[in-house]
Amino acid sequence: MSTANSVSNKTIAVASIGAVITGFVAYAFYFDYKRRNDVEFRKSLKRESKKLAKVAKEEAEAGAQQQRIVIRQAVDRANEEGFPRDPEEVEGYFMQEVAHGEQMTQDGSDPVDAALCFYKALKVYPQPKELINIYDKTVPKPILDILAEMIAHDKSIPIGKPASADTNIDE
Repeated sequence: MSTANSVSNKTIAVASIGAVITGFVAYAFYFDYKRRNDVEFRKSLKRESKKLAKVAKEEAEAGAQQQRIVIRQAVDRANEEGFPRDPEEVEGYFMQEVAHGEQMTQDGSDPVDAALCFYKALKVYPQPKELINIYDKTVPKPILDILAEMIAHDKSIPIGKPASADTNIDE
């Protein structure tokens, strides 16, 4: 009796799975038929797709705006804290910030914090344009992009061309 019971349980399970798969395939065919033949259905799908794309774009813009605010606040906070002026302190500070930025880049820390470390090192470096060229080759692009926003916010870093060759690239 138990073998007959287990056979019927297996049969019921297989039949249930078959019914679910058949229902799914039938729905897929129905959906495909509606998509191909019903103009209003296609229009509603297109409208829904556009709505979702618009919402995603707005969310991305809001996130980018929020990140800009965070970047500006971090730069302002760093400038308020100040930077060392003594040559020995500057050298140690520079090495510490670059090492900290590299470590944060490797361990996947917040990219704004990692870029802030590179920014602080840049602020005390005597030739920032050369350091930016080095960063360009060694720092990952997402962090480099954040660093570029930090530099754009802080106009005190002399990275432009000499006054005679200035072509207002920022505008």
